Amino acid sequence: MPQATRHFPAEWEPQSAVLLTWPHTETDWAPNLAAAERTFAAIARAVLVREALIISVHHADLVESVRARIAPLPDQAERLHLIVVPSNDSWVRDHGPLTILEDGQPVLLDFTFNAWGGKYPSALDDAIISRLHATGIFGKTPRRRVDFVLEGGALESDGEGTLLTTTSCLLDPHRNRTITQDTAEAQLRDSLGIKRVLWLTQGHLEGDDTDGHIDTLARFATPDTIVYQSCDDSADSHFASLQAMARELAALRQADGAPYHLIPLPLPRPVYDDAGHRLPATYANFLIINGAVLLRIYGDPADAVAQSRLTEAFPNRTIVPIDCTALIRQFGSLHCVTMQLPAAVPVRAPEPAARLPHP
Repeated sequence: MPQATRHFPAEWEPQSAVLLTWPHTETDWAPNLAAAERTFAAIARAVLVREALIISVHHADLVESVRARIAPLPDQAERLHLIVVPSNDSWVRDHGPLTILEDGQPVLLDFTFNAWGGKYPSALDDAIISRLHATGIFGKTPRRRVDFVLEGGALESDGEGTLLTTTSCLLDPHRNRTITQDTAEAQLRDSLGIKRVLWLTQGHLEGDDTDGHIDTLARFATPDTIVYQSCDDSADSHFASLQAMARELAALRQADGAPYHLIPLPLPRPVYDDAGHRLPATYANFLIINGAVLLRIYGDPADAVAQSRLTEAFPNRTIVPIDCTALIRQFGSLHCVTMQLPAAVPVRAPEPAARLPHP
């Protein structure tokens, strides 16, 4: 029997929907919940202009309040799907599905999620994909459980078989105990259809608790262009690491041997929590959706520079800035709280009886 052909789409390929997992009081969001919900609502409204939105809501009694916060326009209301699914946290980039096309048909890959190496509770989040799938929201798209710990924020696909990632995250033994670079690449080839993996060993943001997710550091804009978080201030604690990462990126080659076109993003001014600890502020954590790029901003003079650089990287998309200061307080941001679905995945509103109750 011939082996299936697998394709791991790039983020800029056409999409049917974006997923969110709404924050709630039974999480670390509680002290900052109102501000976080405002940011989630802003993201939701920006997505609904262009595609469907599926939101996992922790309790049934929160559904209408979430709908009211988003306040979709009448012509967008049918694109909004609120599904009751319990959650530990809101980082759907990491507990959401990784979608491949297998012989042209979509498959939702449900990798194990252990909260970045067992740092936090994760049992509810690890079950979100199966619970959503059981409602029928993804139509007849099959779900495949993969016994391997992997997070969406750890991967960047160029849509042509090349994957960009970091050794610090993907080779972390707290995720997969006996992992090596060879076994990791074999897993990525087998499950995602990846042909080659580009590894970064440098790049670090203070306050990052993901062990170096690539989506905070360097992102494909096209198969031959990488947008990356830079640092030009020699007095900044990130300077040495991000300069070393920039040199690594300059040394990378495309499949045909050509160097990548590199577009640096400015580093925002330091953002600190109430205890004085620096938070992982970066402009690389943007989300590409149909016709637009959602850019996290901070009320920083560098916001305008970042927007200009992304306009260069995505000349045919509208750059939509969204203030994500509330999200950085929980050590993540815009890309971290979203997960896109390729256009091949249908979105079907489940019958009310199929909506899962809270356990």
